Amino acid sequence: MTGKPAKTRYDGLAMGFHWLLAILIICTFSVGWYMADLPFSMTRLKLFNWHKWAGVTILALSALRLLWRLSHRPPADLPMPGWQKFGAHAVHWLLYAAFFAVPLSGWAYSSAAGFPIVWFGVLQLPDFVSPDKALAATLKEVHGFFAYGLGLLVLAHLGAVVKHVVIDKDGLLQRMLPGRA
Repeated sequence: MTGKPAKTRYDGLAMGFHWLLAILIICTFSVGWYMADLPFSMTRLKLFNWHKWAGVTILALSALRLLWRLSHRPPADLPMPGWQKFGAHAVHWLLYAAFFAVPLSGWAYSSAAGFPIVWFGVLQLPDFVSPDKALAATLKEVHGFFAYGLGLLVLAHLGAVVKHVVIDKDGLLQRMLPGRA
């Protein structure tokens, strides 16, 4: 039987989306955590704007990444017990959900708080909701909940990678690293 050999690695665009979003998400989470307790200042305002710009960028890149993922099959799963396979797929799809839930809830919070998002100071995005202090307080909590949930999912993902590299030594990480297999 002739045909293409089974794909063992992610393609270059999938890798690019993965690593770019990983860096953006970690940096944006870190800035969000840091700025949340800062007193009102120009620094805090600048960080809030950067955080919003990064969130919108993450949202746009996540949409492109999801479209790519839905139209391009990933490599086959490595051999592992069924429960691990289920857990890996569940964490991946929950990560995708969080890639949308975190920035969208932040956008809604910003709208409810009466602070429009002007992406990179150029493109004003529409508000999701009208300004409403009570709704803003709720959405702030929702955004924080989703952000910490995303943080926990990232830690679970990293923990699984470490397990595959250190214990299983099954080449899982190489599937997402640029270069030759």
